[in-house]
Amino acid sequence: MSKITTAAEALSHIKDGDTVMVGGFLQGGSPEYILDAMVENTARHLTIVNNDMGTPNTNMVRVLENGRADKLICTYIGQNRTAQVMYNENPESIELNPQGTLVERIRCGGYGIPAFYTPTGIGTLIAEGKEIREFDGKEYLLEPALRGNVGIVRASVVDEFGNCYMKGSTKNYNAIIPQACDYCVVEAEELVPIGSIDPELITVSGIFIDAIVVVPKEA
Repeated sequence: MSKITTAAEALSHIKDGDTVMVGGFLQGGSPEYILDAMVENTARHLTIVNNDMGTPNTNMVRVLENGRADKLICTYIGQNRTAQVMYNENPESIELNPQGTLVERIRCGGYGIPAFYTPTGIGTLIAEGKEIREFDGKEYLLEPALRGNVGIVRASVVDEFGNCYMKGSTKNYNAIIPQACDYCVVEAEELVPIGSIDPELITVSGIFIDAIVVVPKEA
């Protein structure tokens, strides 16, 4: 069965209360075409996992402005005023993570590892309420893994099975989210036949991709 679909159909898999993981680092590798369609999606009370919640000219801002999310799990909200308002009104709605910690939480979610210990955050607000354990005389925090119900990522080239080539720094979170989600849609800059991508260049295997949305040339 073909994985190629529309943004609206792919986003119909998002249900109220879901955790949605979104790739990208600021504007690098951000799935803007699908996020534009997500503005019209009716799912509410979402938890959104994303590195930085976008910049003023990206569509994540519009998603939040439409009241889609109750909670954000991220590393930075400095360029998203709506996220800042959420924090000021309810600090518990924003869960800030050190960047490496967020990456590892997602990676562990994809690999079936329930939690991990890290020294990052010891002696800071990050450590409040978390288990601390000592190894070889050094303290570590226990951080839980993260999984998503739906993942939204972007790739430079995608074949019809869903194998993805992600160019350069656009790999960022896009490369680790698919394995950590129950359903993952990729926004494809270019769609090619199966076998067209050199196996050595495949960033994400198509077995982790459930839907492909091709960005129109005029978009």
